[in-house]
Amino acid sequence: MLRSQANWNYTYNETKADVSPLDQMIDSDLTKQLLWQRGITTADQAARFLHPDLNHLHDPGLLHDIDKACLRVKEAIANKEHILVYGDYDADGVSSTAVMMEALLELGAICEFYIPNRFTEGYGPNEVAFKEAKEQGFQLIITVDNGIAAVQEAEVAKQLGIDLIITDHHEVQKDIPTAFAIIHPKCSKEYPFKELAGVGVAFKFAQHLLGYFPSQLLDLVVIGTIADLVPLVAENRVLAHFGLKAISNSNRPGIKALKKVCNIEGPITEEQIGFMIGPRMNAVGRLQEANPAVDLLLTKDMDQAVELAAFVQDVNQERQVIVSEIAKEAEQMVNETAGDANVIIVAKEGWNEGVLGIVASKLVKKFDRPAIVLSIHPQKGEAKGSARSIDAFDLFSSCMEIREHFTRFGGHAQAAGMTLPIDRIDIVRNKLHAIADRQLSPEDFKPVLSIDATTDIDALSISGIAEIEKLAPFGMGNPKPLFFVKGSVKEIRQIGSRQNHLKLTMANGQALLDGVGFGMGNLYHQISKSSMIHAVGELGINEWNGRQKVQIMLKDFEIPEWQLFDYRGVRSIEKQVAHVLPETALAIQLKEHPPRLHELSVPVLSYQEVMNQGINNAHVKDLILLEMPATLDDLSEIVADIRPERIFACYQLDGGSYLKGIPTREEFKWFYAMMLKRKQFHFEKELDKLAAFKGWSVDKIKFISKVFFELEFVKIEDGILYPISKPTKKDLTESELYQQRLQQLDLEEILYYSNYTQLKNWLQENMKAPASLKEEVMSGL
Repeated sequence: MLRSQANWNYTYNETKADVSPLDQMIDSDLTKQLLWQRGITTADQAARFLHPDLNHLHDPGLLHDIDKACLRVKEAIANKEHILVYGDYDADGVSSTAVMMEALLELGAICEFYIPNRFTEGYGPNEVAFKEAKEQGFQLIITVDNGIAAVQEAEVAKQLGIDLIITDHHEVQKDIPTAFAIIHPKCSKEYPFKELAGVGVAFKFAQHLLGYFPSQLLDLVVIGTIADLVPLVAENRVLAHFGLKAISNSNRPGIKALKKVCNIEGPITEEQIGFMIGPRMNAVGRLQEANPAVDLLLTKDMDQAVELAAFVQDVNQERQVIVSEIAKEAEQMVNETAGDANVIIVAKEGWNEGVLGIVASKLVKKFDRPAIVLSIHPQKGEAKGSARSIDAFDLFSSCMEIREHFTRFGGHAQAAGMTLPIDRIDIVRNKLHAIADRQLSPEDFKPVLSIDATTDIDALSISGIAEIEKLAPFGMGNPKPLFFVKGSVKEIRQIGSRQNHLKLTMANGQALLDGVGFGMGNLYHQISKSSMIHAVGELGINEWNGRQKVQIMLKDFEIPEWQLFDYRGVRSIEKQVAHVLPETALAIQLKEHPPRLHELSVPVLSYQEVMNQGINNAHVKDLILLEMPATLDDLSEIVADIRPERIFACYQLDGGSYLKGIPTREEFKWFYAMMLKRKQFHFEKELDKLAAFKGWSVDKIKFISKVFFELEFVKIEDGILYPISKPTKKDLTESELYQQRLQQLDLEEILYYSNYTQLKNWLQENMKAPASLKEEVMSGL
């Protein structure tokens, strides 16, 4: 048995949905079912989903204040006023800045961009930057991907005589800035779609300013849309779909250079943006000023683009090292101090603020709890950092309940950034702990996997998987489908340079399915071949040497039944059982032999001690059999009583009786007839000769002699065997020695010479058999 790491949420209805309206759009019943579960139940809806169209985008004019903002920008261009685009340092903010700059430059504006320094200025508008902009002659500021929380800064802009146009998409807080214009989907009652990324809002503004649809900007729009994890539905799906095509064929020097350092060839996928391009765009602003990232997207010079891309690559590699170091420190702090806290808050002086969101994500993944990671600034008396949350805990609303304790706060349900006084850290920790304690159950702290469908291994095909890919691009709001499959473990091994990944093959009859679990290599010794495995993962197509195979990328799995680990005959077994926990394991062997587990602290008892003394059965999950029992009854009684989740058969057999066998009745008859005829048998002189003559082993002759002696058919005097005249008639089975040999043969056949399936079946029968039925299953396979 091996429990899953996550809660599995089966989102589909077991009742088969009527997917016939989708028949004309797609062939695969499984894909139709996936569409149905996404609320796509008509042919028209399916057509819009499967075939995104730019005509499906909404009119930018529906955004509140956009007409007013456009008139002000065009007035500024006409009057040659200086315009400042005030961006943000993440991938969404960088791409938003590039989009707005290109639109303004095309219109002939005198404009520059400004990205605040994460470390000295923080997120969003700030008073010092606005005052400096005024001194430099800027009369109009346009924010992109920020500003909706800048209530005080908007007042500063007004006092300075600067018109402020805010374009943003973040959560609207209680107070709204009094800016010249605010372009925000959630502040626009008439605008149908509320979930645009910051770059999506900037693009809408650019479109309205230019007076046409600027398809040349889609290669920038797709970066922020996917990297900022907004739902890829409705307008975002259209922008992502066409954006992926645009960036795949982009002639923009910065995009070309960026693709090269990422080793991306051919069409770009949403995963490549999410895991390769996005992180590199984010990295610059995480460690320093983000201006080079904007310059990379805007440059028209290929040489400069190559130089900037190489710089971005170097910064990203540095970022990875810093993240690893801080994550290691933070994990140690959690292990030492966090205890049973519902919400993790760790803080330390000197931590790089730019990577704390990534570190928080790692803590959430490792500990399954919301996490806030803060960098302490003693000279300022404040702590600044980022937070990430679990599915069941709305971080934004929970922090808004205690908003008064933060100097600055903003974000979403699952991610946020904040600044707070150092002396408020413990207060926030205690209050968030109480809120989480009130809202969450123990099950909520496990990650949730939403399963879209159950499928049989033999039902999977290359063409079927290809149809599922038509649902792409995948992301928030349209996650890549997760499937539940089951089968027996055919093969399993660790892969990767550090053996930290897992590869296995599942079988269902003759059908096979390969599975890969990244970061799951530590579970290798906890999975037994032939065990039934239930797996959840993403289905895809693996191509190797021109051959295509369906495979599943494992997200989680479980072994629902008890497991047998067959290490019979293995001399050193420490490695095989090194992962068992001493507090939940028990090793058993014969009393007279020394323990074989020298390096492990697993308790070792004899079979007799376990049966005589009894044990706390509830705590024993792992039963390690270091030696075979004296009788099958001994082991039967123990497994029926304990019923462990895992049994490790680690015993050896030196010598034994099974290979020697037991003489046949005909052989007993021949030997006795020989004795009657010859009247005696001299062991020392004639044993080897008889063995050679009959082709018997010496052991067989000795065994026959001992049985006859026990049954009083013969007597032994001075090493000579004599037949007894007129012995009492007895059957061979009346010999205790004969019975012991039969029992030993049975024991060895069942416990040692059986195959895996036979041994497991025998253990299974005895594990579930009530006491009254034990004798019936003692022998035989």
